Amino acid sequence: MSLIQRFFAKTLFGLSVAAFSVPAFSESATIAVAANFTKTMEVIGEAFEKESGHELKFSFGPTGKLYAQISNGAPFDMFFGADERRPKKTIDDGIGLADTYFVYAQGQIVLYSDQYPVKTQALEVLKDAQFKHLAVANPKNAPYGDRAVEFLKGAGVYAGVEKKLVYGESIAHAFQYVATGNAPIGFVAMSQVVDPQSPVYEKGEYWVVPADSYTPINQGALVLKRGQDNAAIADFVEFLKTDTARDIIARFGYRTP
Repeated sequence: MSLIQRFFAKTLFGLSVAAFSVPAFSESATIAVAANFTKTMEVIGEAFEKESGHELKFSFGPTGKLYAQISNGAPFDMFFGADERRPKKTIDDGIGLADTYFVYAQGQIVLYSDQYPVKTQALEVLKDAQFKHLAVANPKNAPYGDRAVEFLKGAGVYAGVEKKLVYGESIAHAFQYVATGNAPIGFVAMSQVVDPQSPVYEKGEYWVVPADSYTPINQGALVLKRGQDNAAIADFVEFLKTDTARDIIARFGYRTP
């Protein structure tokens, strides 16, 4: 075989290997994601894109607002809520696909502070209510805020802290209050304090609110009609079932179903 023939043979072989190492075709998809799952989804999305060749675009925000956007025709292919109610409501609205619904994570609430001994004296700190502000996500829009209020009422301390509550539009906004020091204490998602890149990582202290003291935060997801024929969405749903995705979810402080 001549030098030129060997060159073309190697080139053709390399192209054939490359053809099997990337998807036959790739697509892009736009996904609405609850604010509390921001960092987790960014890491999952990066791993998925690297493995699949597809491109994912995320829009993060309060579940209630994302639902409103979807109801008003926002171009999303999939919806990851911070609860089950809003994703399921898209099914009732004829926007979400019922047979694609699943619970992808269970959120955990923590009481965080860099000024008060919440790790060992959380209830005492709440009962004494010596703080000026207590940050909570808006219970009307954010499931984490709703469950935090549920816990406060169940623990019998809501009346004593009610006037000190400052509401963030989302759990991300509530976290900003405590991360910046505008609120010395607050209820946030566990994922926001265990992330090594979090501004409060290994600073201050937190107390995990007992799971049996509030309604489980089952976070539901489903494919929307716009994404029913999108190959990127179909592959992403399967990717979420892998150990890679489940390990990432657990690492960021969520329980996996």
